Parts: sequence; C-alpha cells; structure tokens
Amino acid sequence: MSAPALQAPIADLLSRDAAHIDRPYLKPVALDLSAPLDPNGIAILAVIANPELKAQRARAGVRDAQVFAAGLLPDPSFSFGVDHILSGPDPLDNIAGALGFSLNALRTQRVQRAQAVAEARQVRLDLAWAEWQTACNARLQAVRVLALEQALANAATSADASEALLGRYLKAAGRGDIAPDQVQSSRIAALDAQSNFRSAQTTLATARSELHRLLGLPPTYALRLAPASLPAPVPDADRLLALALADRDDLAALRAGYDAQEAAVRRAILDQFPTLDLTISGARDTGGNKLIGPSIGFTLPLWNRNRGGIAVAEATREALRQEYDARLFQTRADIAAAASGLAIARQQYALLRAGMPALATFALASRRAAQRGDLALATAEVAEQSLRDRQLLLLQSEQAIAEQTIALELLVGAPQEAWTL
Repeated sequence: MSAPALQAPIADLLSRDAAHIDRPYLKPVALDLSAPLDPNGIAILAVIANPELKAQRARAGVRDAQVFAAGLLPDPSFSFGVDHILSGPDPLDNIAGALGFSLNALRTQRVQRAQAVAEARQVRLDLAWAEWQTACNARLQAVRVLALEQALANAATSADASEALLGRYLKAAGRGDIAPDQVQSSRIAALDAQSNFRSAQTTLATARSELHRLLGLPPTYALRLAPASLPAPVPDADRLLALALADRDDLAALRAGYDAQEAAVRRAILDQFPTLDLTISGARDTGGNKLIGPSIGFTLPLWNRNRGGIAVAEATREALRQEYDARLFQTRADIAAAASGLAIARQQYALLRAGMPALATFALASRRAAQRGDLALATAEVAEQSLRDRQLLLLQSEQAIAEQTIALELLVGAPQEAWTL
C-alpha cells in the first residue's frame, strides 16, 4: 500500500474515527496524517489502526454474543411415534408423543448469565488495557524516533568534522608539519565518528519500523512527528499507586475474572443437586385407550454430588485471588522503581544542563580564536566536539525522562494530565 493510497480514502476514515473516539485518556481530534502528529495523535492512531487491537475488538464481540446466548432458555424436546399393527385382534395403531423440559436450566440460568456478563466485562477491560498499552508504546516509540533523529544529526556533524580534520592532518603530514601519531589519532577518531553515524542510522530505521508497526501504517509511509516538550515532574509513588488501583484496567479485569469465577463456584454448587427433567407424555394404545401423564427424571446425588467440580471451581477462584494479589505487589514495586529512576534521570538532566552554557561559551571562544590565528584549529574543533558530546548526553537524558514518564503513565493506567485531578 503506497502513501497516496493510504491518504485517500483510508486517511479520511481514520480522521473520522479519530474525531469520534471515546477514550478517557484521548482527546478527539480531526486527525491529519499529512501534518506532524503530536503525542495525542500518535496514541489515537495506534488505538484505531493497530491490527492486533482490531482482532481483540472482534473477539470482544464474540463475548457479547455469548452473554446473549447465556440468557436464553433451552428449547423443549418433543417426540412422536406410531406403531402399526401387522397382526392381532386390536384394530388401532399405537400412537405415542412426549414433550420434555429441562428444569435444571431454570435453576442455573441466573448464575450462568452472571458468569457470562463478568467474563464479557473482563474481555472488554483486557481490551481497554491492551489499547492503553499500545497507545503508550506508540508514544514511547515516537519519543525514541525524535531523539534518534536529533542524535543522527549530531553524529553526522561529528563525522563531517572528523573527516575534515583528518583531511587537514593528512595534508599537513605530507608537508612534514605534524608527527605521524597525530594523523593516526585523527584517523581513529574519524573511524569512530563514522561508526557512530552508521549505528545511529540503523537504530533510527529500526525505531521507525517499529513505530509504523504499532500504528498500522505501511513501512514506507512518510510519517511526521511533532516535537514534544519535557514532561512535568510527577507526584510521589504513594499517590501514583493510589491512582493505579483506581484506574488500571488490567486490575479491574482481574476483579471481573474473579467475579466470573465466583459465579462458576455458585453454579458448581447448584450442580450438586439433582438435575430435573419434566416430561408430559400422551398415548393411544391399540385397544383405543387414551393415556396422558407427566414423568420426572433426576439424578441421585449419592456418590459424586459434583464434589470434584466444586473443588476445581474453588481452587480456581483462590488462584485468581492470589494472581490479583501478585499483580498488586508487582504494580507497587514497578511504580516505586520507575518513580525512583525518573528522579535520578531528572537530577542527571539538571547537572548536564547546568554545565552547557560554560561549554558552549568555551567552544564559541575557541572557534573565534582559531579564526584569528591565536589558537590551533584542531583545538577549536576538539572544543566543539566536546560540546556536541555534551549535547548528545543532554538529548539522551531528555529522552530518558520522556520515556520513563510514559512508562509511569502506563503503570498508573492514566495520562499525566489526570494525576493532579
């Protein structure tokens, strides 16, 4: 699929869906794929167009159909038969018919429907959690792409400067003005700069490919991203944990799964009682006698009494409870670790940023001195390379803050804008 084919009419459909999207963490917008996408646009496109989410939404529809099926009563059974007399004194054929009802379905219908409703709610919550994860992963990947684009530009400048310096050193060595070891050092530096540039190209291509996959776009589609500002500081871990308990859809899905299993336990308990079948039969025998009467069939709960089914259902319920407790423990640990890592990243960013003005001033002064002839040109380029190295570290620090903030949003289950509400 080419980019023009995507833009019309599929892009119009995506824009229409984006304008009517209903998610608590997304703002409906008229999505324009020809313009740079901000983080909200990236998240919307991921939720709408990701192929895996489309498949999960289709499976959620199957669960809704199962809820409808669980509320239906079984059809009654009917039988009819005729026995024709081949020989004998009686003049009539034997006719018999029966209408049967399963009374057991009436007894278990309520818990069966409650189980189906809870299971459907669990599927929808799992889908909501998958959408939130995909949206966050797409935003995180967009942050990486933006950072890697800047890192690639930095690496390209460094590679060009190293190549230019090596060329001057080679000319100077040819004239006998510098020692061979200086040329060798410059050659190694140029090779390292070229290697860093090629590595940055490969990493950027991989990140772009992953972003296109998350967004459901063709690999060759020219996607433009809007630059994002540095995220604001986050609350403490206790506040974030309280938000996670209220907002995380995976925890709500586990609670819905526990409710479904609770209904399954009740159904297993009901199944220990006799199953009842009511049949109303009528007949006319060969002598002309007309008969009608009910009959009841049931199991005798002497040995089994569905004790095995009850034990399995209760054990499954306990396993779900333990799984929920484990998820809570893991959530608490993950949020604490992410908040701590983000605090460290902000400290590192502050230190790097504090040293930038002095380094930039020194690099500018060195370049001016070299242009006047007061300083060797190589010394000025070393100062400028030091500035570019510090800029790359600052860029990586900004990327770490943005990525860890998105990771915290994923763990909390809500965007950062909702943390202060």
